[in-house]
Amino acid sequence: MLETAIAAAQAAGHIIHDQYLAPRQVTQKGYRDVVTDVDVSAEAAIIGLLRQRFPDHAIISEEAGGGALGDGYTWVIDPLDGTTNYSRRLPICAVSIGLLRGREPLLGVIYDPLREQLFAAERGGGATLNGVPIHASARRALPEAVVGIDWGHADAVREGVLEAIGRLAPLCATVRALGSATLALAYVAAGWLDAYLNLAMKPWDAAAGLVLIAEAGGRCTTPLGGRYGVEVPQCLASNGLLHAALCAALVRGSGGT
Repeated sequence: MLETAIAAAQAAGHIIHDQYLAPRQVTQKGYRDVVTDVDVSAEAAIIGLLRQRFPDHAIISEEAGGGALGDGYTWVIDPLDGTTNYSRRLPICAVSIGLLRGREPLLGVIYDPLREQLFAAERGGGATLNGVPIHASARRALPEAVVGIDWGHADAVREGVLEAIGRLAPLCATVRALGSATLALAYVAAGWLDAYLNLAMKPWDAAAGLVLIAEAGGRCTTPLGGRYGVEVPQCLASNGLLHAALCAALVRGSGGT
């Protein structure tokens, strides 16, 4: 199944790479939310391969939908995460494919086709980048931490992100907004980011990255330290070593206990 996820991500990645500089159709599908013809083509390539090899598995994808999670195997797909970046030719985007059994993530692949970086992980098998093992960072001091964030689409979410930045920015080294939740999670797993905060995650944003971070030695919870799963919108990912300090800063700022 991991081999199939890699093959599907690479097939979609070829489409994304080949069309990067080409004219494209961009459609507004929601508030601050766009989709391109490349999203649709990449999604079709992934779903076609998955249905060919695993016809009994369910599929949930950002553009095609697919319903709620069941008890069996479910592939959760974002064919092009970072569509706004891609539509503006900012080279920060990725394909994300995760496999769940029930609500338990089993494997994940995140592929950046513009840099040819393939992040992959299988539960109990470690995490890799282009076949080489990766690990979350070893930083323990919050003033040394690089923290990623993303804005979300809704006004209320952005207000919450601004509040969180106000609490974290004075304590950490710097804050970065990538515009691709899946890549940010992969970067935490690789040790390039020390932490990542997102208050509006979708299942296709989280499914692959959760496995990567767990297998790389990191940790994911809600921002206040609660249990996190793919159906929970508020996510704090870190190298694990900084997690308590990050949660403490966010809890204090929220008035929580």
